Amino acid sequence: MRSTFAVANDIGGKFVKFILRAFLLISILASRPVLSAEAPAEIPIDAFVESGSLVQPIISPNGEKIAFRERVGERTYVSFRPVDTEEIARVAFPEGYDLNWYRWAGDTKLLISATRKSIFYGIDLPVSSLIAYDVTTRKATQLGLKSQGLVGDDVLYVDPAGNFLLMAVSKSIFSTPGVYRVEIGSNTFTEIVRPQDNVWSWIADGSGVVRMGVAYGEQATRIYYRRSNEEKFALVDKIRKGKDEENAPESLIDVSQIVAGKDEGYVLSNKENGRFALYRFSYTSREIGEKLLDHPENDITGFTLNDAGTDIESATLTDDRDRIVWFDPTYKSLQRLLDKALPGQEAWIQSRSADGKRMTVFSTSPTDPGSYYIFEPSAKRLHRFAGLNDHINPAVLAITKYIRYTARDGLSVPAYLTLPVGRQPGKLPLIVMPHGGPYGVRDTLDYNREVQFLANRGYAVIQPNFRGSDSYGEDYYKKGEGQIGRAMQDDLDDAVDWLAKEGLADATRVCIIGSSYGGYAALWGVIRNPERYRCAASFAGVTDFATQLKYSKKGMESRHARKWQDIVRGDEDFKLDTVSPAKNAGKLTRPILLTHGDDDNVVPISQFNMMVAALKKAGKASESHVYENEGHGLDEPANQKDWLERLEVSVVRTFGTDGCVN
Repeated sequence: MRSTFAVANDIGGKFVKFILRAFLLISILASRPVLSAEAPAEIPIDAFVESGSLVQPIISPNGEKIAFRERVGERTYVSFRPVDTEEIARVAFPEGYDLNWYRWAGDTKLLISATRKSIFYGIDLPVSSLIAYDVTTRKATQLGLKSQGLVGDDVLYVDPAGNFLLMAVSKSIFSTPGVYRVEIGSNTFTEIVRPQDNVWSWIADGSGVVRMGVAYGEQATRIYYRRSNEEKFALVDKIRKGKDEENAPESLIDVSQIVAGKDEGYVLSNKENGRFALYRFSYTSREIGEKLLDHPENDITGFTLNDAGTDIESATLTDDRDRIVWFDPTYKSLQRLLDKALPGQEAWIQSRSADGKRMTVFSTSPTDPGSYYIFEPSAKRLHRFAGLNDHINPAVLAITKYIRYTARDGLSVPAYLTLPVGRQPGKLPLIVMPHGGPYGVRDTLDYNREVQFLANRGYAVIQPNFRGSDSYGEDYYKKGEGQIGRAMQDDLDDAVDWLAKEGLADATRVCIIGSSYGGYAALWGVIRNPERYRCAASFAGVTDFATQLKYSKKGMESRHARKWQDIVRGDEDFKLDTVSPAKNAGKLTRPILLTHGDDDNVVPISQFNMMVAALKKAGKASESHVYENEGHGLDEPANQKDWLERLEVSVVRTFGTDGCVN
């Protein structure tokens, strides 16, 4: 969502702004699908899972081409085309590789990162590679050492002209990385920073100077810093494990972006009141300075520097919706124009040409899966050239609203409420849809396929951002610690009570549906409170927290593993079995839908298998299904369709046809 650009100085004045808005609105109306004023009808499931082939477009520095991710059949490509035509060329990479990212290197080269699985000493590990593709000669070059470690795409800096890049590379899986200058055309590597003990992360500024290294040791994390290539790295900070954890966020979060040519940059800190705000920050003294931006209720979630890396450009936050705050008045003005031209949408400037004359814009809303535009400010043109799903008419989709309700302990809980179109807002059948995570995650106002599908079938849907959800500050987060299956679950139940009290929902017709942690909460909801929920559906849900915690410890240092266990479990003597669905399967009295991907490496398929076995042992009936070759989400359209079909059957079977739009 990051981008800025320079524009003609004549975009100013009320009359010019008015004319520009008019041009923008006319071009949008001409390029978007025609909206129907007819009463909403049942949308076919196929329409919900159809998608555009073009996603994540990035414009070239000269503004002449766009590169994008494209799906053709069962294959994914990095493709490119001229901005003004639809002559698409595709970059194919070998079978078995998964695309990570891509970016322009100058006007004629694309850098493409992809990952494959490889066996090292009997262990299946991901190995990333970097390819440079010349869009003029159509030649691909693999960039890398003859022998290197698992990470081959840690790019620190790319020359604006596309001649070279800086990359951190290890010579083996056992050695720390050094930093190399890589000539893109010839794959020539020149070491510019030698490997150092325990330094696994190197950071360069926007001018290509490697300024910082992070060393991870058994007892402490050390931060090394220098001002220029001529200086040696000096130790500027030491974070002792178990003792300096409270200082760690300020010590570490700043390392991702360093202001070129300065010893002062920016950092996010929540020291003042528990909510993250944006501050100035000294790399040398490690001290926080002036506060630049905060929010009265929510965290500042990120910030970006300008392309030159010389100053701050923007910051992001999420209150009722995702927002960007521009520090440059020109960009701030252009954002206002986009917001007015796309009312009710979130408009994000995603990429731009070097001269700012062309840019790509992405917009979305609860009723728009996503639209891509070419924006030419000086030409007064905003042209929609692609959409994530143009098979659904936005006019027939349901409006989602940001609301708050009060939990039983007095906590104000934010949530998103979607009411079906064409039905009286009273005594509606209700779907409770908790998000995944549960910590560090939240629902937003973006388009949600499942929400719109269920609303189209006649159900009210509520998505609570229960305690522990992200971006509401430290206090709200900590209220969720140790509350999985307890107060977190109470927040879901209290949403039902509030909607019933308001007369919007029928408390006797409620189902609970979710994925990941949401899948757990759905299963636990019908086991813990069968009087509240008539059915549940879970995709990739945790069913046994004790075994899930053991699995999650893989790759974690012991200190972090213990801390994570403490956050989930809470009181040391609390037994996680008491809130684990698989350990309480015998109490199930409601119908459930249980699904999982067999290649899930976040919540392993063993969690599904334990629940199926426990239900079978207890003599409880359930519907279960495994999606082959799917991970912690459903990528294949056929599987997405199958999931929605199973949801529809499960809910209709429970509620009867009175819950549907006929």
